[in-house]
Amino acid sequence: MKAADVIKALGLAPHPEGGHFREIHRDAPPGGGRGAVTSIYYLLAAGERSHWHRVDAVEIWNFHAAGGSGAAGLALSVSPDGKVVETHLLGENLTAGQSPQAVVPADWWQAAALADASSDGWVLVGCTVAPAFDFAGFEMAPPGWAPTDWKS
Repeated sequence: MKAADVIKALGLAPHPEGGHFREIHRDAPPGGGRGAVTSIYYLLAAGERSHWHRVDAVEIWNFHAAGGSGAAGLALSVSPDGKVVETHLLGENLTAGQSPQAVVPADWWQAAALADASSDGWVLVGCTVAPAFDFAGFEMAPPGWAPTDWKS
């Protein structure tokens, strides 16, 4: 299965930070206001990346599937302060150091790309945000910005 097949099958659309997504669930409190949680499918294919951004809520990334040479996993880089960076490798190969889940605390910078830059594959994850994602709490870094210690 190719990335385009997954995008079509799941009804994904381009995401402002890069890649493709579709919101799966949004909690809607009866009295209005911000819900407790949102959940999306998010796909990155060869040549795509989730650009540096941060959200005012906790975001949990869960690996779902990979195709082509996307089995190398998804590299999720996070930074609490715009300087120090740690990278989590999401995937199904636990013996190779991949993990099925990673948590990004609220207000931490984050970016993601296929772990193998030469890959012709794709990776599908689920992203759960709590409290619910709100574009008012989303900040995209300026073009070309990256944390001080980040090595692409």
